[in-house]
Amino acid sequence: MAFFLEALLGGLMAGMLYSLVALGFVLIYKASGVFNFAQGAMVLFAALAMARFSGWVPGWLGIEDKFLGNLIAFLMAGALMFVLAWLIERLVLRHLVNQEGVTLLMATLGITYFLDGLGQTIFGSDIYQIDVGMPKDPIFLFEGVFEGGVLVNLEDVYAACVAALLVMVLSLFFQKTSTGRALRAVADDHQAAQSIGIPLNRIWVIVWFVAGITALVAGIIWGSKLGVQFSLTTVALRALPVIILGGLTSVPGAIIGGLIIGVGEKLSEVYLGPYVGGGIEIWFAYVLALVFLLFRPQGLFGEKIIDRV
Repeated sequence: MAFFLEALLGGLMAGMLYSLVALGFVLIYKASGVFNFAQGAMVLFAALAMARFSGWVPGWLGIEDKFLGNLIAFLMAGALMFVLAWLIERLVLRHLVNQEGVTLLMATLGITYFLDGLGQTIFGSDIYQIDVGMPKDPIFLFEGVFEGGVLVNLEDVYAACVAALLVMVLSLFFQKTSTGRALRAVADDHQAAQSIGIPLNRIWVIVWFVAGITALVAGIIWGSKLGVQFSLTTVALRALPVIILGGLTSVPGAIIGGLIIGVGEKLSEVYLGPYVGGGIEIWFAYVLALVFLLFRPQGLFGEKIIDRV
């Protein structure tokens, strides 16, 4: 039982990180009706900015306090993501209002390659570490209940808590505020939304900025665990099954889909891995996503697909 709980908790904590990345996809899709292929590149760009600013700021300002240095670096990286969101709206999206979805999709592919090159040109292409002070020592929980307790990595616990907090705040913001209602209107019809006074350009900047902040937090967490390197762009690929499972238009779906994928990966690797030679954790999520595409393509919480003829 202790081993099962260990795998379950590990899956839940990994799932929260998947949800965080998936949330960026969902927010931009809800605002523009296009799948944002640039989300992985945004994670890498934001993580590179945080890693380099956290190293540069103490030297620039003579700050010795690590927390203050990281806080200033985070604010600078957040400001950079806002400038990036504004530039994307100003130079790309503004000229593509009411264009076909495939046109916007190709635009996000172009943004992906641009951000990959720009990030490494400005910040370098080495492997960088992000140290935000998260403890890396494992701890044992429930020692009085189970013999030996349940082994949990403290860094994973902190990361999951931060991810959960951000997901809850964003969920409330986009479901309970006028901005959230404007989002749904913009996603349905750009021109109709503009005709009733919704500022399309401002909405797009807000959404890309929020997606940039989620990318920044995800980049900090993954960079703290694995280091900031080019392969960080593949984190977005881990979120693809999550949004297929939860639904591309549902914020709660992104959260629940992430938890299901995270837990499924860990438990399948532990209990089914020995029977098939292991490695299930790598492909489990994609097989599950394929099953959902066959039988419920809109996902668990997505809007029902209606074909009009």
